[in-house]
Amino acid sequence: MKYLLLFIVTLCFQFSNAQPDSLFIKAKKEKYTGPQWKQKNKAKVDINQVSFTNWNSGGSTSVSALLGLVSSLNYSDKFFNWKNNVSIRYGLNKQEARETRKTDDLFEINSNMGYNPDGESNWYYSARLNFRTQLANGYNYPNKKEPISRMLAPGYLFFGGGMEYGKNIDKLSFYFSPITLKATIVLDEDLANQGSFGVTPAVLDEEGNVIVPGEQFRKEFGVLVTNSYEMELVENINVKNQVSLYSDYINNFGNLDLDWRIDFDFKVNSFVRATLGSHLRYDDDVKTQIATDVEGEFDEAGAKVQWKQFLGVGFAVDF
Repeated sequence: MKYLLLFIVTLCFQFSNAQPDSLFIKAKKEKYTGPQWKQKNKAKVDINQVSFTNWNSGGSTSVSALLGLVSSLNYSDKFFNWKNNVSIRYGLNKQEARETRKTDDLFEINSNMGYNPDGESNWYYSARLNFRTQLANGYNYPNKKEPISRMLAPGYLFFGGGMEYGKNIDKLSFYFSPITLKATIVLDEDLANQGSFGVTPAVLDEEGNVIVPGEQFRKEFGVLVTNSYEMELVENINVKNQVSLYSDYINNFGNLDLDWRIDFDFKVNSFVRATLGSHLRYDDDVKTQIATDVEGEFDEAGAKVQWKQFLGVGFAVDF
């Protein structure tokens, strides 16, 4: 699996690194006007609905909605830049004769600080913090009795420092951190006892009673590489690519955790927009399970690639 991931990411890096000259050919160098704080907020709603009445081809009436909010507060001067943002997404789908199901759930905080010693170079000494979790319980539908995830179960924290290259730091960035802490948080006792998301599981006696509770925190130290770019393909069509690679020094170094997201944004007018996106993840600590011949018992089946694709049409407001 790790060789497949290396191949995919190598292709992505080659594509992104082939773009810098075209990305900024129209960019104008802004005159420095002193320290600046900039705040931006964006709220969006995507709604998809289909309804059937006496439709002889069959089908199920359904409606889905995705709510999103992004708030950023950024500081910049001649030598420093400090970028902070909070992102929230939550989506639901309701189909007739079926329970309401969650389609998306994210709460994420990012804080990146960069220092440019001479004020002119494209290289920055950089420190980054990323934290993400979810807002509501996650289930393996149609089973809604036993959550497979909760708020802060899991939660992920990345913190480290390194070097960042950005010809235009808001549009193109390549970041390398040789020392990054990755902390996995599982505050749900049942999930921690099961050893979910890579934490150490509980020690049980012969009757299945817990002798030693499962650990709720897992710490790793490794290397983190990220690459992101944003560009306008044609008028009113933008694409944003983000790739993150992490490998732990102690536990199977070279086995990569991958997070790769590509989003296409289609602007109809100042308010109406459409989004097409792909989100690919692989984490060797997130194992899957398969059912055994004994009812209610499962065997570990190893980690698998996680992929989410989404298409939505809705409204977006900047404020």
